[in-house]
Amino acid sequence: MSKLTSKLLALSLLAVGFMSAQEVEPTKPEQTEFYKPVPPKVTPGEDGAPPSDAIVLFDGTSLDKWISSVDSTAAKWTLNKDGSMTVKDRTGDIQTKQNFGSVQLHIEWKSPAEVQQEGQHRANSGVFLNGMYEVQVLDNNDNDTYVNGQVGSIYKQHVPLAMASVPTGEWNTYDIIYHAPEFEKGQKVKSGTLTVIHNGVLIQDHVEIKGTTPYIGWPKNPPHGKGPLKLQDHGDNSRVSYRNIWVRELE
Repeated sequence: MSKLTSKLLALSLLAVGFMSAQEVEPTKPEQTEFYKPVPPKVTPGEDGAPPSDAIVLFDGTSLDKWISSVDSTAAKWTLNKDGSMTVKDRTGDIQTKQNFGSVQLHIEWKSPAEVQQEGQHRANSGVFLNGMYEVQVLDNNDNDTYVNGQVGSIYKQHVPLAMASVPTGEWNTYDIIYHAPEFEKGQKVKSGTLTVIHNGVLIQDHVEIKGTTPYIGWPKNPPHGKGPLKLQDHGDNSRVSYRNIWVRELE
């Protein structure tokens, strides 16, 4: 018998065995039940508080967990008495000291009640996963712009399924599920994904991250591991504020 014939026979036997196993219907309930691994217990937060296993990145008391993306010095944004922080214009983006891979992220933001400018210059900021994949923050109320750059878009890649913003000057909530891309030998072998829930409304449904989210040019896919969460200073007096930021690591 040739080696090829032997391999084909072995594959045939495996296939028959698999089909036979699939055809045998369980006759007892315990045949389709299992008890391990036991999921860890997580206590949900009350009144907007983070769950018990969350890493709190901003609770309104300090900016100690953040640094400048420009020069790695202390974050220069404004810490407010109401437990929020506000972009300090032209001081640069800020990012977490800690690096993350796949995460569940909760973050709240608001545009200023006093409306200034139009289009992409009205209360523009952004939430960057891994420091490079942007979920757009923008005051889109009565303010048209290109739809793949509107509030809740994966910038220049995915249009949101809905525009779910609250009135200008009120607090918005993003709940984001980010699965990081995978790389082998410098090449991407699996794309990352993003799911975004905006004020309780699903606006990005497990969409593929095509690469970085630049203002000009195509997405790029530089190999990377874990990276920081970054918040954008758009440099045009955005006055966007953030509060109640926490993550749960998913890996």
